Amino acid sequence: MSGRTQNPFRPSAGAEPPHLIGRAGLLDEFVYGLHIRSGAPGLLTIFTGARGIGKTVMLGEAEDAARTKGWLVVSETATPGFLGRIGESMRAANEELGTGPAGRRITGISAAGFSITTQLPPDQQTGWRQVGDQLLRILDNRATGLLITLDEIHSADRDELAQLAASVQHFIRDGLPIALVFAGLPAAVSDLLNEGVATFLRRADRLDLHAAAIDEVETSFRQTFAALPQGIDHALIRTAAESTGGYPFLIQLVGYHIWQLAEAADTALSAEDLDLALNIAHRRNTRAVIETALSPLSPKELSFLRAMSEDDGPSSTADIGRRLGDRKNTIGNYRSRLIDAGLIEPAGRGHVDFAIPGLRDHMRRT
Repeated sequence: MSGRTQNPFRPSAGAEPPHLIGRAGLLDEFVYGLHIRSGAPGLLTIFTGARGIGKTVMLGEAEDAARTKGWLVVSETATPGFLGRIGESMRAANEELGTGPAGRRITGISAAGFSITTQLPPDQQTGWRQVGDQLLRILDNRATGLLITLDEIHSADRDELAQLAASVQHFIRDGLPIALVFAGLPAAVSDLLNEGVATFLRRADRLDLHAAAIDEVETSFRQTFAALPQGIDHALIRTAAESTGGYPFLIQLVGYHIWQLAEAADTALSAEDLDLALNIAHRRNTRAVIETALSPLSPKELSFLRAMSEDDGPSSTADIGRRLGDRKNTIGNYRSRLIDAGLIEPAGRGHVDFAIPGLRDHMRRT
């Protein structure tokens, strides 16, 4: 590898890619809010979108922006107990700033702004709002603030989420410097926002992430692959860009495997080499995204997806019902569950379409 440019693509879940294609300006309101520090609309933001669309990456971008401004960052995933873990991190921050009680072990701190994780006995996990209030007043005096990011809120316990929303609302009402950025699947987020327990979150800026334009992907690929000694034919780059469907995770996978083959070759990449790279990338996408998403489904839900795969585009729910021989209300139930799971999406009145690239072809094969 000596003398070579390192492979710049990062096809790991949540890894920060070298270029955020099609995401320019999405965090402008958030970054502006960091200057205001309290009550700015961008400081309450929700990212939604299909699996593999880059929601976790955007959370990371928000965290980096906050740390650059000296904000404390607490990053969590909405698995059970997330509220307690956030509380532990806030307690640890209070101690680090010289105000909290002793007897706590800090297990991770990073600088430039800072993130903290800690271990705390269960009997001390009380007074969440009081701890947060104390910390925020300290940060306010230092002209900074606290950012909490919460990933996969479609999996969140409703009671915990309600408590978090109520506390954050209290902090905002008191003019304290708090920011809250979520990420989750679109339909599930919509359900959460419509529930009484989280009505406060309806005020959040909701940013629905979509696939990048293929032309933007092609331009990015051309610029990145120009660093390879042999270069890559522009027609092959276009084919590679089209194969991603504009989905960030596939962009990283395709780019990674093209680069891997190209840097090992003595001649320019051939069409056969490209096909090999694309096949490897799409197989990995199937394992990492598609099979993971399908694993909890019932046989009937899988049958619904197979019936959809008979169409080359959006499917009529009436046609799906006829293919499966099920009643309209039963089909409606399966439709709702699959939308909530982020596998399909509404596509006009009475129609649905696949929400994950490659899922249609996968269902046809299986």
